[in-house]
Amino acid sequence: MTVKEAEPKYAAQNRKARHDYFIEETLECGLVLTGTEVKALRKGGASIQEAFAAPKDGDLYLLNSHIPEYEAATRFNHAPRRPRKLLVRRRERERLMGAVQRHGITLVPLSIYFNPRGIAKLALGLAKGKRKVDKRETQKARDWKRDKARLLRAKG
Repeated sequence: MTVKEAEPKYAAQNRKARHDYFIEETLECGLVLTGTEVKALRKGGASIQEAFAAPKDGDLYLLNSHIPEYEAATRFNHAPRRPRKLLVRRRERERLMGAVQRHGITLVPLSIYFNPRGIAKLALGLAKGKRKVDKRETQKARDWKRDKARLLRAKG
């Protein structure tokens, strides 16, 4: 009997990131969250469209992400746009911080999801910005791929 690996449950996705950036590498990192943030993520409605990761005080932080307040919480609720610390191994953190400072690379969050153990994780991408010309080329390639598949299907 084989155990089927469960698909991750996405709490938030940044679909526009792959349109605006060349994603060179992706990595998984943990998030330091409060209890109300985890409950709000499970409920949905989080947004990472404008979010980015940046070094701050020697650590990596997820900035400008929005996790709505949890309505059932009392006075112990969280601030929706607070900086959230990312849990990454020290060598990886140093490499990422160096890449951001030297090469003009941006750390873009791609998705927040729950792994099979139920722990919130962040998929982070090392990204370089696309110019308008690059975006047009990507769109042309995608359109041609779609048309080619349509033609091959019609020919039989």
